[in-house]
Amino acid sequence: MRIFWITATLALGSSIVWWQLQPAKTDAVPLHTISSGSVESIAANSRAGTVHACASSDLSLQIGGRVAQLFIAEGDEVKAGALLLELENRVEQARLALTNAELRAAQIDEQRTCGVAALAQRETDRAQSLFKQKMISNERLDQLSTEAKSSALACQHSRALTERSEAARNLSQIQLDNTRLSAPFAGTIAAVNGDIGEIVTPSPPGIQTPPAVVLLDDSCLYIKAPIDEVEASRVAVGQPTRVTLDAFRGVVFDGVVARTGTRVSALEKQARTLDIEVMLVNPPDDIKLLVGYSADVEIITGAAEAVLRVPTEALLGGNQLIRYNPGNARLERIDVELGLTNWTWSEIRSGASAADRILVRLDNIEQLLANEVRPESADD
Repeated sequence: MRIFWITATLALGSSIVWWQLQPAKTDAVPLHTISSGSVESIAANSRAGTVHACASSDLSLQIGGRVAQLFIAEGDEVKAGALLLELENRVEQARLALTNAELRAAQIDEQRTCGVAALAQRETDRAQSLFKQKMISNERLDQLSTEAKSSALACQHSRALTERSEAARNLSQIQLDNTRLSAPFAGTIAAVNGDIGEIVTPSPPGIQTPPAVVLLDDSCLYIKAPIDEVEASRVAVGQPTRVTLDAFRGVVFDGVVARTGTRVSALEKQARTLDIEVMLVNPPDDIKLLVGYSADVEIITGAAEAVLRVPTEALLGGNQLIRYNPGNARLERIDVELGLTNWTWSEIRSGASAADRILVRLDNIEQLLANEVRPESADD
């Protein structure tokens, strides 16, 4: 029994000595070779953006009334000035006809009285010539001058009455026009709230009611999206963008920043953001974009060509890389200076060189740093 325990102890000691004398474990790791390429600095929307029409209007009448005629339906394309709907307006039409007749009567009376005034003035002028020749008396000249002045005042009175009749006619025309709704610009009818025979009313102060007609100019579209305040300072009008829409997966639309907001919004329970507007550049003719689509934008705030770059996921702690040292077959941490960066690539300005091989997958990093490693692949 004693011999057994001695033998077991010697065997255990030999195993420990053998394990300690073994060379360090060698792990096979995939490596990425640093090379040159392009890197873009990108600012992306923090929440989904929305497709908007460049011109959009919720149209309502200024007065209430019963719909007499409806000239459009949802989806119709209309020209600027096209009549969309008309209220019952027989009273307004009759009032306009009355004021037109009154205006015509006033114009006729003006022509008569002003004609008489012109004749009286001509007679006065002739009388003055005769008075100089002592062919008429002073009393007769004074009488004719007074009549000419009276006729001129009558002419002015008639003109004032004509102007009043014209103003009344214009007011009647406005009242009639208020019963008609016309398109302020060319576009597509997006919604019609009402039908023939129904009563429509304007919105009272402080109370929002549905518009009678919603008109969109969908020939011109833009994307409105919120940008986080951290990235807002890097965004400027004119910067190129890439736009993607959930409705057209895999399709990338070119765009350009057309406008940036004037202030950062601070909505409750949401991050502070700046609204930006992106105009699409030459969208494909075979793709029909609809107002209301959700969209994501990537704003290219900077770009560099033919620079050293590494996958962004290879960065450790923001500015460190794990580089393979072929001299001792080990991995080592190195500090690098970064330039432009995005989710995919980061520019290396110093600290690493082309052809250096780095570790991209950073799981089990402490164990890999402690042991020798064997490159699994020298290219990416």
